[in-house]
Amino acid sequence: MDETGVRPTAEQVLALAPDAASRKAGTKLGTAGPWSDTGGGGAEGAVWGLCAGSGGKPYRTVVDITGPAYTCSCPSRKFPCKHALGLLLLLASDEQAVDGTAPAPGWAEEWLAKRRERAGERGTGSPAEAAPGRPADPEAVRRRAERRAARITAGATELEQRLTDLLRGGLAAAEQSGYGLWEETAARMVDAQAPGLAGRVRELGAIPGSGPGWPVRLLEESALLHLLSTAWLGRDRLPEPLAATVRTRVGLPSAAGSAPVRDHWLVLAQSDSSDGKLITRRIRLYGRDSGRSALVLSFGAAGRSPQLGLPVGLMIEAEILPHPGAGQLRADWGRQFGAPGPIEGPPPGGSTGAAIEAYGSALRADPWLDSVPVTLRQVVPVQRGGGWQLADADGESALPLASTGLSRSGLWKLAALSGGGPLTVFGEFGHRGFQPLAAWAEDLAGTVPLT
Repeated sequence: MDETGVRPTAEQVLALAPDAASRKAGTKLGTAGPWSDTGGGGAEGAVWGLCAGSGGKPYRTVVDITGPAYTCSCPSRKFPCKHALGLLLLLASDEQAVDGTAPAPGWAEEWLAKRRERAGERGTGSPAEAAPGRPADPEAVRRRAERRAARITAGATELEQRLTDLLRGGLAAAEQSGYGLWEETAARMVDAQAPGLAGRVRELGAIPGSGPGWPVRLLEESALLHLLSTAWLGRDRLPEPLAATVRTRVGLPSAAGSAPVRDHWLVLAQSDSSDGKLITRRIRLYGRDSGRSALVLSFGAAGRSPQLGLPVGLMIEAEILPHPGAGQLRADWGRQFGAPGPIEGPPPGGSTGAAIEAYGSALRADPWLDSVPVTLRQVVPVQRGGGWQLADADGESALPLASTGLSRSGLWKLAALSGGGPLTVFGEFGHRGFQPLAAWAEDLAGTVPLT
């Protein structure tokens, strides 16, 4: 969670859950339906609300975002309980659902006042614990950040030992140990306040027995996790842009940069994915004037569609707020100026070889990057060796399409749009191949979404 009151993301909230059952139950409560009298928010440093339960009396829930710390009148012994998770997911997915101007009710203020009093005795206040209207103590913020960094360091050190034990025992043994070992390790990373490490550990747990070649995939992902944990342990020796990327990857919140970028943004792709608990919307943008690519993420919990939606194929003059970090494309959507209009043409692109070079350069800035946005010019979809590729029209080279990319109907849409002729295709290219997201034909006006 944030050290300075920045609104948490849904991934960070779910990483705090003590177990899978809590994540599922908390996600169901991440909508406005069961909540009333909500208030607070990122600027307040705390959030509170009443959650309807099975009884006639609602549960009183308060979360100090900067701690994080929680209290709830429910009888659950899990920490945080599902109500605290649901309230944080509500804040993460829809900030307007929480009244940021509402004063804290007596039951919430009483708990927050006790925390302020205890913090005053220790000399370590926080934005949530400071008196109303008074700024947070910079020294207290620094000490909290140091304490969290120390916890993450302890977690990364423990993770290194567990990865060493995995290799010493042999990768084949990972299939017999079951998912429980991974979940327990992920819980330890949550305790260390490193949700990014926890998420990657859970991904490791899904690899054993997942199909042919799983030991190789497990070794690859374990190596990346080892690289991340050792990068955190040696972050003081890294260049600042790369150190910022490492901080984001381990799970420290990444606030948007202070300098907004105003441009005419081409909306090239919008796609939703779900892990059963959270809907993630990815919106790919390209700045016509700056030549800058950007990725805007929005989230919806418990089956709710994410709030932000931008029409693919249109150009919008607006500001984005970039996140810090080496090679970071993540940004928040800012102010919009005027009405959107149609895209005048595709963004500039290059060959398949140029796409490979772009991905290689991006990996130097962020070794944990899955893919980069690229635009391919003059490529033709072809089927070779039982798989699909996008080949340069001159036949010099080709990129395989990602196995998890287009559906069968999407593949035939791309082939039909080409008709054997060259296309301009925008998509994401990485170690899994190229995933087409939008295309333009030479004899057809307009952008054709492929997702």
